Amino acid sequence: MSTVVANPVRAKLLRGETAWGIMAFEFFTPGLPYVLASAGAEFVILDTEHSGAGIDTIKMQIACAHGAGIVPLVRVPGHAYHLIAPVLDAGAMGIMAPMTETRAQAEALVQSCRYRPEGKRGLAFGIGHDRWHPRAPAAAMAAANDAVLTIALIETATGVANAPDILSVPGIDLGWLGHFDLSDSMGIPGQFDDPRFIAAEASLLEAGKAADKPVGWLAGDAAAARAALKKGFRALCLSTDVALLRDGLSAMLKQARS
Repeated sequence: MSTVVANPVRAKLLRGETAWGIMAFEFFTPGLPYVLASAGAEFVILDTEHSGAGIDTIKMQIACAHGAGIVPLVRVPGHAYHLIAPVLDAGAMGIMAPMTETRAQAEALVQSCRYRPEGKRGLAFGIGHDRWHPRAPAAAMAAANDAVLTIALIETATGVANAPDILSVPGIDLGWLGHFDLSDSMGIPGQFDDPRFIAAEASLLEAGKAADKPVGWLAGDAAAARAALKKGFRALCLSTDVALLRDGLSAMLKQARS
């Protein structure tokens, strides 16, 4: 396991390149990060908003991810500092904050994720985020500030309207389209072909372009991911752990039974 605190996914996105990953909700075993890494995923977003996973489970997944060579990111259930700090100290290399609707929320996210002078993250050293190695405080703080990916999950009509302000906040690295919640907030749940949803998606991508910030999305399959690349998305999850197992097994059973 490397003792170097670095985030190749953040570096890649800041260079204008594309990063590929998956979102995990259910199968939090020690082998999961190794399986994902062996398949070629560069990052995994470990969900704690909808999965019910607690900090002990997430700590184990983060440690295994570092050993496997895949970047562990975590979607926390809210913007509060106490929801973010333990996950970062466990070694998460990025935080996705849901329902980001205002510049103030984006600024607070950065404050929680960065040490001074860029933020106000509390100090604790020689633990998970340092790979349990003692480090000089100044060097550890600088390395962490360079490594942690801050992700504003924009998933409401209000968030899209405020996206130019949200994505222009210094320290926000990545905007993310939450398509189901966005469509729901617009009164058209799941209607992604609706012109109003298409316009909102385009508006978010334009805000990212104007702020020179990448935008991410969770694609249901490879065809959707290719289409998203053409639209301008640069951080892409290819489905979820649950959907991949279900859909893969369903297709295999169908083929076997035929």
